[in-house]
Amino acid sequence: MENHVCPWWVGYLLISPLRSLLHPPKDVVGPYVRPGMTVMDVGCGMGFFTIPMAAMVGEQGHVIAVDMQERMLKALRKRATRSGLAHRIRIHRCEPDRLGIDGPVDFILAFHMVHEVPNPKRLFSEFRSLLNAGGTVLYAEPSFHVTGPRFNELLRIAEEAGLMPVRDVNVRWSHTKLLGLP
Repeated sequence: MENHVCPWWVGYLLISPLRSLLHPPKDVVGPYVRPGMTVMDVGCGMGFFTIPMAAMVGEQGHVIAVDMQERMLKALRKRATRSGLAHRIRIHRCEPDRLGIDGPVDFILAFHMVHEVPNPKRLFSEFRSLLNAGGTVLYAEPSFHVTGPRFNELLRIAEEAGLMPVRDVNVRWSHTKLLGLP
């Protein structure tokens, strides 16, 4: 891997209520998630975005929550059950080098995680193969950890994989871009 995967215990920091002040899920993903959609949260951790998206997709939609760390997914299962939204969430443990998900999906969230993937081109190619026509990927990297030039390099890799920039998105402390199919 380029750096390392965040340790499982960091997941507790990432679901802190204080984080909602920095990255309110309704503001970050709300513009892209609608009732009835199938959405995917890649690198979902303990479900900071997963659970709010499960509420947003409504009874007819669902969320595929993907992470490679079983301890993160176990905590997500508990939190989803407590929220009453577990029936809308499909939890999937992926491998370090492939998602192993069948599509299609309408929206993919890749929030602060692509920099940890050993082969970003493969990941972006999987995203492309999963997207429905008109589907989008909200791709964000932490600006305090991923430099602007590195983010631009990863965007170039996304384009080589067939995902085109749709528009810039403003998310605090992040380099962020909405990507879609050509």
